[in-house]
Amino acid sequence: MTRRSAAALAVLSIGAMVGTGLVLEPAMAAQNDRVAETAALTASTGRHAEQLSAYSNIVDAHAEKAAEGTLAGANGVISAAQNKADATKLATNVAMLSNYQQLAPERIYDLVDATNAEVAPVQAATAEADRIAAEQAAAAAAAQAAAEQAAAQKAAEAKAAQAAQAAQSAQAAPKASSAPAASAPTNPSGAQAIARDMMASKYGWGSDQFACLVSLWNKESGWNVNAYNASSGATGIPQALPGSKMASAGSDWATNPATQISWGLGYISGSYGTPCAAWSKSQSVGWY
Repeated sequence: MTRRSAAALAVLSIGAMVGTGLVLEPAMAAQNDRVAETAALTASTGRHAEQLSAYSNIVDAHAEKAAEGTLAGANGVISAAQNKADATKLATNVAMLSNYQQLAPERIYDLVDATNAEVAPVQAATAEADRIAAEQAAAAAAAQAAAEQAAAQKAAEAKAAQAAQAAQSAQAAPKASSAPAASAPTNPSGAQAIARDMMASKYGWGSDQFACLVSLWNKESGWNVNAYNASSGATGIPQALPGSKMASAGSDWATNPATQISWGLGYISGSYGTPCAAWSKSQSVGWY
C-alpha cells in the first residue's frame, strides 16, 4: 500500500467514527427524556390515587355520620309513634339504612333523604293522637268529678232530709208522761236543788247555766224522776233514751233523781259542753 492510500484509509476511518458518534448522541438523549417523562407520570398518578383515596374516605365518613344521625332521630320517632300512628314506611327506610356500612355513599344519602321525608308526617300523626288522648282523659276526669259531686250532693240531701224528719217527729211526739214509773216520789224543786249543787261542784257552772238547765228539763220532763215517754221510750228527768243508759251513773237510776241528774249532766257536758248549748239545740230542733 502506498503512503497516499494509507492516509486516505485513515481519513475514512476517522470520519466513520465521528459520523457514528454524531448519530448515537441524539438517540440516547431522546430515550433519556422518555424515561424521565414516564417516571414523572408514574409519580403523578400515584399522588392522584392517594388523593382520590383520601377523598373517598372523607365522603364515606360523612355519609356514615349522616346515616347514624338520621337513624337515631328516626328510631325515636318510631318509638313515640307506637300504638299511635302508622310508621311503616319510616320503619322500612330505617331498616334499609341500618345497613349503611355495606352501601355506597350515594345510596346512603338517598336513604337519608327518604327517611327524613317520612319523619315529619309520622310526628304530626303522633301529636294528633296525643292530643285526642289528652282530650279524652280530661273528659273522663271531668265526668268522674261530676259524678262524685252529684253523689256527695245526693248524700247530703238525704242526710238533711233524715234530720228534718227526725226533728218533725220529735216536735210531733207527745210530751213525757208524768205518770210515775216507780214508787219514788216526785219532787221537782228538790231535784233542781240537787242539780244546782252538782253542776257547780263538778262542772263549775253558775246560775246562768242553771237557768238554761231548768228550762231544758222543764220542757223534757218537768223535773219528774218518774217521767216516761211512751212513744220514744225516753225516761227520767234528762229523758235518757233508753232509760237503761243511766245505769252507768248508778244502779238506782230508775228511782233516784241524783243518779239521773248525774248522768244527765255528764251527757250534756260530753255532747254540748254546757246546759245553755243543749238548750239552744233543743229550741232549734225540738230535742237535744
